[in-house]
Parts: sequence; structure tokens; C-alpha cells
Amino acid sequence: MRRNKKIMAEINVVPYIDVTLVLLIIFMITTPLLNLGVEVSLPESNANTVTIETEPVIINIDETGQFFLSKGGEFEAITEEQLAVKLAAFIRANKDLPVLIGADRKVDYGRAYEAMVVAQQAGATKVGLISDPVSMDK
Repeated sequence: MRRNKKIMAEINVVPYIDVTLVLLIIFMITTPLLNLGVEVSLPESNANTVTIETEPVIINIDETGQFFLSKGGEFEAITEEQLAVKLAAFIRANKDLPVLIGADRKVDYGRAYEAMVVAQQAGATKVGLISDPVSMDK
């Protein structure tokens, strides 16, 4: 007696489902931990855009007046003293490094001016302000 054995041409997908679920859980846990930016409501203006060849240092000031610093990466909360030290180090490495300051529209003008003074004292020669373009919806 001979039995006819049929060849099974199925793919076992159970290991792939397990790997997918593990990756999904990893991404669900790590995504909320990423601090990608600072929520700042910038003022609107009709100013012309500026093209910059090098990656600028960006100083954001949120509505509470807290400074945040970024040089091509994530924003980190920083004190005014730490800001002066880090800016001076960046500018020593590149004298023509542009510094852009973005302040929430609810922030006192004096707080944004303090950031400009710190940048100037650190040796920055190119300091600019960030704004949103005026929307035509209004």
C-alpha cells in the first residue's frame, strides 16, 4: 500500500506576524518619547525669505519664556547661561554661523531681545528672526 503524499506549498506566516507585532509595540512605546520640536506660535509677516548655506542654530522661546536650542537636531530646554556658553562654542567653530530666533507671539519682546543680546555677546554676526508667512485665508 502506497500513500500519495501531496506537497504543501504554503508559507508559514506565524513568525512574520510575531515579528510585526513586536516591532509595532516598540514603535508605539518609542514614538511618544521623541521630542521633535517646541510648539511656538510665530508671528506672521510679509518679509522675504532668506536662503542660508549652512545649518543655522535655532533658538526658540515658548509662551512661558523658556529657551530651547537646536543645531540641526532636536530642541533641548536650556537656561540663558547655558545658551551663552553653547552659542559661544558653536560660533568659535564657525564664525559665520547664522543664529535664528523664533519667539511665540505671546512672549514679551524683552525676552526675545535677551536672546539676541546673548547671541551677539557670543560673537554671532548673523542673527535673524523667524516668522510664519502671512496666510491668504484672513
